[in-house]
Amino acid sequence: MAKRIALIAHDNMKPKMIEWCHKNYEALSHHFLCGTGTTSSKITEATGLPVKAYLSGPLGGDQQIGARVAVGEIDVIIFFSDPLTAMPHDPDVKALLRIAQVYDIPIANNVATADCILKALL
Repeated sequence: MAKRIALIAHDNMKPKMIEWCHKNYEALSHHFLCGTGTTSSKITEATGLPVKAYLSGPLGGDQQIGARVAVGEIDVIIFFSDPLTAMPHDPDVKALLRIAQVYDIPIANNVATADCILKALL
């Protein structure tokens, strides 16, 4: 059964997200993908995977995805956050992580966890 997967990556992590999407192209191609603005466009450009774009994270994209979680429209979040760089929209990121926890949505913050979640979906 197709899942609705949100893909998000901070700027320094976008190359890692693109690499992960390339590696998992076949599995991801069977699911509905969405993500924050720049991440979505870069994934689509690099891999050809269709990714519905919301706003950029700092402009409200994290909150848009959180709203989709709250109404039952997101099943999984893959969020490659940058643990070494301060983010000006950190409250939005924390709100997204909180809403995922409240609604019991699997969320991966690194490649190892993303791989585990994707294997579980298969």
